[in-house]
Parts: sequence; structure tokens; C-alpha cells
Amino acid sequence: MTGRTGLLWDSPLMFSRLIEDCGSCCETVNPHMLGSPFWRGRFGSLIVPTGFANPSYSNLLPALRAAEGRIRRFVENGGRLLVFGAGCSRDDAYDWLPFPVTYTFAYGPRAVRFERESRYNSLFSGYDLTAVECDGTFPSHGGETLAAADTGEALLIEKVVGDGIILISSIHEYPTREFLKEFSCNERETLF
Repeated sequence: MTGRTGLLWDSPLMFSRLIEDCGSCCETVNPHMLGSPFWRGRFGSLIVPTGFANPSYSNLLPALRAAEGRIRRFVENGGRLLVFGAGCSRDDAYDWLPFPVTYTFAYGPRAVRFERESRYNSLFSGYDLTAVECDGTFPSHGGETLAAADTGEALLIEKVVGDGIILISSIHEYPTREFLKEFSCNERETLF
């Protein structure tokens, strides 16, 4: 298994330590690298943390849009992409993904129910499923809902694209170690 994860953010985060503690090598990919047509990396998975569309926290959104085609190819060729909540109310926060996603920003605890079985439901393992901190919901999308709030709005979405997968979650907690070990260690690395 290959354990190389790209953490897309403006500067290093503590999140990278958790990823490394789970057995994956973690590299921070900043917006300049991401938006550059000349930069290339090889990863098994990429992670976009919470708040990526909020200009108070990050300048990542324009770079994600600039890298839209590379992101799609990365996933189509077997890469895994995990995207968290945008962290602000923007209708276009997910327009760089290869399928439609509508996000409603509203921070607070939500009861979680699983809509179908998936190994990625381990994202919520160990959390109190009656009150998981989330920064919003996904009222409409082009993927499959794995977990939803008691209102029925999606909290975890899965979309298979080519040989890879995209997961989108509004959980406002670190993913569990169990999840990160599974998600970050891929069969192969894919050129990004």
C-alpha cells in the first residue's frame, strides 16, 4: 500500500501530523503549487480541509478552480479526493468538482444516520452520532449520500469518477484514525 497524501492548504496544518500518525506521508500543497501548470506531484490521496472557500481562512478556492482539470484526471486515474465543508455561504464553492454540489453553511451539531453501508462511514467512528459537529449540509448533489442529518440533508457524499473516488463531508471534526488509515493508503500513487 502507498501512503502519500497531499494536504491542500495555504500553510502547514496540525492535520498533517494526524495523517502521518496514521501511516501516510503528508505533503502540504499550497495554492501557488496547486495553481501552477508546471508543478507535479504523486499521491494516493488528496485532502481539502474545512474552510477552503472562506477568504478569511484560505486562498485555496481560486487555485482549486485553476487545477480543476488536473483534479479530475487525478481522480479518474485512481486517486482519492476528500473535500470538507467550504466554511462559508457560497453557491459556487464546489464548482471545480466534476459533478454538482450545493452546500448550505450552518455550523452546529447534527444527528447522523447512515443511508447505506460503506467503508468510508468510518469517518464518524467513535463520535457521538446524536451530536456530530458539522459546518453545513449538502441539500443537493450528483453523488451518493452515505450519511445524512436527521433532516435528510447529506453530510457525507461519495462519487466514483473513473478509477477513483471523491468524498465530500461537512463534518467539522478531524476524521478518525480508522478512516485516515483506510483512505490515505492507496494501492498506487497517481500523478497530479
